[in-house]
Amino acid sequence: MLNVRNVKIDDLSELVAIEHLCFSKDEAATETAFRKRIQLIPDTFFVAEEDGVLVGIINGPVISTSYITDDLFSNIKENPASGGHQSILGLAVHPHFQKHGIASVLLMHLEKESREKKRQTITLTCKENLIKFYEKMGYNNEGVSDSEHGGVVWYDMSKML
Repeated sequence: MLNVRNVKIDDLSELVAIEHLCFSKDEAATETAFRKRIQLIPDTFFVAEEDGVLVGIINGPVISTSYITDDLFSNIKENPASGGHQSILGLAVHPHFQKHGIASVLLMHLEKESREKKRQTITLTCKENLIKFYEKMGYNNEGVSDSEHGGVVWYDMSKML
């Protein structure tokens, strides 16, 4: 059975492993970045477990702007209690567990939490091949992002809450 919960520091090595299976070295969050996110934004950092095995992650800070900026990947602050825009810096599902709806469950969980905390939107960047997935989840394609993270082309996606 799939269980979604807040991240714990004990999850760190598994988080890094999943991240590096899903993203290139230039795109993937580092162990240091994850450690900082666990410390500063545990309220918007969730993991999915299947029978006690960590299979997916979603995380990102609440920001004051409508779009993600590259500085967020290394410089984040604690989340405000309410308001703002919920960003998603990472959504990753272990390759052996992909195509089972886990990413959708993680997105819906973050959306529910964000609505309860009166966030205005959820904002993320994705590669072109994932635009249709996010559109099916109710996100709008806002066009090519200013992000240069990892040296690839990203698209700004957002969803009003």
